[in-house]
This record gives sequence, structure tokens and C-alpha cells, in this order.
Amino acid sequence: MSVRKGAPALLIAGALCASLLLTGCADTAPSAPAPPGPSTGAPPAAGDSRPEGAPPRPAGGPGGAANSRSSAPVPEPRIPGIGPATDALVPDGTTQALVVTGATADANTSTATLYERDPGGRWTPVAGPWAAHNALRGWTDDHVAGDLRTPIGVFRLGDAGGRLPDPGARLPYDQDDEFAISGTGFSGEPLEGSFDHVIAIDYNRVPGRTPLDKERPLGAGKGGGVWIHVDHGGPTQACVALAREDLRELLRALDPARDPVVVMGPAPVLGR
Repeated sequence: MSVRKGAPALLIAGALCASLLLTGCADTAPSAPAPPGPSTGAPPAAGDSRPEGAPPRPAGGPGGAANSRSSAPVPEPRIPGIGPATDALVPDGTTQALVVTGATADANTSTATLYERDPGGRWTPVAGPWAAHNALRGWTDDHVAGDLRTPIGVFRLGDAGGRLPDPGARLPYDQDDEFAISGTGFSGEPLEGSFDHVIAIDYNRVPGRTPLDKERPLGAGKGGGVWIHVDHGGPTQACVALAREDLRELLRALDPARDPVVVMGPAPVLGR
């Protein structure tokens, strides 16, 4: 039986499509890996919970620089390594952000750090950095099913689940045997246990539902089922993977009252 803590019970649509895959939790199983191809940009649409870009913030606070006669304007504090374009996508009410950074657009290894914003507006690391895996071919800002790339952007984190019992998550947690998976990954590593715990990334999904839900607002062609899950020791289809104990620590730390998000992509893009 599914257990949903902190949210009404929701209907699970069919068996877990991801459990049929060779790796990760993307909706479409890959053919033999092909050489990396270029990624192209596309604006967020319905079902992609990347927030709309915020208008520019006036320098010097209300009234702009004209009211800053006694001192120079103080720059808005930002998450370390995050540039103004990416920072503008972080919702104003968010005070918790998991930053997953790859070295290049084609890298399939990355680093994850959890940051929190204090009442003064300054972001500080509170957990990590943790070693992570992302998709086999790296990153893209225009994800499509089967491209073996992880979506770039800022996405909300609101729902969790897994085959094993809730380790103490504050997010709604759905325990279900449908999170089971078998087979081997791209490096020949066993996939069993990869979905023991997962956190749904709100890309092409309906927030507030179990990660097993298969409705895709952007259409099946835009992929889906992008999760943070247990690392199986190799690259994923499109997901982010953390070591088991690191993921359990993250599950206990994420607080829905802080409107948590994941900020993920290659460092040069996130730094813009």
C-alpha cells in the first residue's frame, strides 16, 4: 500500500514505467549510446515548473540609486556559483536550494550541495558537498525523451517516495513496491535498490502527486520521471543520483515550508 504523509492519498497511474528501463528513471529506454549532440534552448512551458524570470531588481533598494547617498548599493546576496540570470529563476519565497553542478555540458558526474537562506538573505551551505551522477551525455536546456541528458534549470522539489519506508522525510512520501527496479546500467553496474528512496524533480510532471504518477503536461516527447535517486555507481537516463546515506540525509533536511528547489546544470551555465 502507498503511504502519503502530509498530503492526501493520490491515485498511482499504472505500473512504474521507469522500472522497465536499463538505468535511472527517465520515461524512455535508450538505444545504444550515441556521441553527444548539441543542446538547444527552449522557454519553460506548462508542466515545467521552472519559475518565470523575475523582473530586474533595482540597485540600492526602493527608489534605486537616487536614495543611496550615504553608501554604494549592496549587491543582492546569491547562492555561491550562481549568476544573476539563474538567480532570477529562484522563487522569492525559496529559502532552501540543492545545487547540482557539472563541470561541463557533457559531464555525467557532478557535485550536489544543499544551501539555506538566512533571514538576512544570505545563502550558506548546510549539507554536502556530495558526489553525484547525472545523465550519460550530460546536460541540456531542451530535454526530450531518450536524449540521455539531464534538464538544466531551477525546479521545485515537493514529493518523495521509494521502495523502502520513509526515512524521516518532511516532504510527502509514497512507499510502494512499484519503485523496485532490476537490470544493469551503462557501466554494467546493478540497478537494484536505485529507487529505494527518490525525490521527484518537478520537470514535466503534476506537482503534489506520487513520483510514480505518469501524467506529462508537456507531452511524452519531452520526457519525464526525472528524479533524485540512489546512486547505482554510473550515469543515469536523465536523473540525479546520490549515495544512499547522502540521499537519506537530504530527505530529512528538505522542508516544504522553505519551498525547496533544485538548481542544476553545468557550472558555466549556472554562473550566468
